[in-house]
Amino acid sequence: MAPTITRIESTEFSYSLDDLSTDDSGFNLVYEPGETTERKLFGIKIHTDEGITGEYVGGNSPAAAQINMFADYLIGENPLERERHWSEIKRALRKYDRMGMGPIDIALWDFAGKYYDAAIHELLGTYRHRIPAYASTYHGDDNGGLDSPEAFADFAEHCLDLGYSGFKIHGWGGGDDARDLSRELDTVHAVGERVGDEMDLMHDPACELETFADALTLGRALDEEGFFWYEDPYRDGGISQHGHGKLAEMLDTPILQTEHVRGLEPHTDFMANGSTEFLRADPEYDAGITGAVKLARVAEGFGMDVEFHAPGPAQRQCLAAIRNANYYEMALVHPDADNTTPPIYAGDYADQLDAVDDDGTVPVPDGPGLGVDYDWEFIEENATGSVHVYE
Repeated sequence: MAPTITRIESTEFSYSLDDLSTDDSGFNLVYEPGETTERKLFGIKIHTDEGITGEYVGGNSPAAAQINMFADYLIGENPLERERHWSEIKRALRKYDRMGMGPIDIALWDFAGKYYDAAIHELLGTYRHRIPAYASTYHGDDNGGLDSPEAFADFAEHCLDLGYSGFKIHGWGGGDDARDLSRELDTVHAVGERVGDEMDLMHDPACELETFADALTLGRALDEEGFFWYEDPYRDGGISQHGHGKLAEMLDTPILQTEHVRGLEPHTDFMANGSTEFLRADPEYDAGITGAVKLARVAEGFGMDVEFHAPGPAQRQCLAAIRNANYYEMALVHPDADNTTPPIYAGDYADQLDAVDDDGTVPVPDGPGLGVDYDWEFIEENATGSVHVYE
């Protein structure tokens, strides 16, 4: 008898981030001593008649709303038929961004690993067991943290000492000074001069730059310092194939795009049209592990590398099975503030600045499924009251 999905639970919970606030725009997280920021995530459980539960913790409110649209379809279905479910739900959400697919697909993969008593990377086909990581910073602040070019350079040097071989700058943004590029340019040169000969350097303005001209100016500074990639520079929102294709033609620094593009086909079009030189993927954003691995394979066919967004056990499982990827993003890190990862792991899994070994790598969990144990007691104690049950 094939296994059957009997019940799906989605529990929203909140947790606190100390010494963090937002910048003047109200969107970017920045260091601010004494302030506390609340965040919300979702705990997903897919129960089956096998007594095995597929789990994943992550997602956001738009994703939860989409899960509410299709979860009933999965009740009574075989949880191992991921590819069929992926295709059906993709069509059902054709009018939306399909963000709801990711958390459910990851939980289905977690079930499969537990069902077969194997880590997800083993089901995909293992390529490696440790992954090089790069340090990906919080946005620049004016509060005594990453508040100057010298502070970024000092922190880059500290990350190098910890073992990291890559360092990514998230600069300043928001407010009346958003168009003042001088601090960004000075930071690029300060970090490049300090550690550029010893680390791969990346820059991600997170679509803060106001114009194509600003993006070009900053890009030329990256060229001077030999940066490894340039990511989501300006206010197109990270989705203009034409704009980034033109930018790529005018710069030496490779462009990394598609964090804000949803779906296999638009990602493929970005590559086919020469609009990005590294592909971005995220199992939560890109329709699960199923979707993210599809992106990695199509990138491989184009002879290109895929770089995964954000840290997490799903990312580690994917990267363990993918040859054409260079780094694991340890984000967001800071000299005086913890990563945004909530305290949801019951074991020793961690995504903090000091989670790398002396060689700057992180391990791939080898337990069944995602290979992590979630602290469901913490999740339930911090539940917001928004619980959806489908059965």
